[in-house]
Amino acid sequence: MAKVRIKLSSIDIGSLNKVIDSIKEITARSGVLMRGPIPLPTKRLKVTTRKSPCGNGTATFDRFEMRVHRRILDIPAEDRILHPIMKLKIPRPVQIKIEMKD
Repeated sequence: MAKVRIKLSSIDIGSLNKVIDSIKEITARSGVLMRGPIPLPTKRLKVTTRKSPCGNGTATFDRFEMRVHRRILDIPAEDRILHPIMKLKIPRPVQIKIEMKD
């Protein structure tokens, strides 16, 4: 049977978990087993800058970090499950990718 793999990524873990919970609720209502969410390693994007606006002066630095959280969900490819998932309101910081697997 064909499967659908849903890849979710976000910098906001709270909104990511809300989307995952709503997908879990849809699959539980239809009585289908969902595999996941499988957490993937978190990407940490780091930027270090000088505090001084001109670049000279004291050697103090600002360190900024952005974390990208990723999850994978596997569900069977059935129309009664995919149709409500496609209609979900996805928050702006969450990126979703849906692909078919054999």
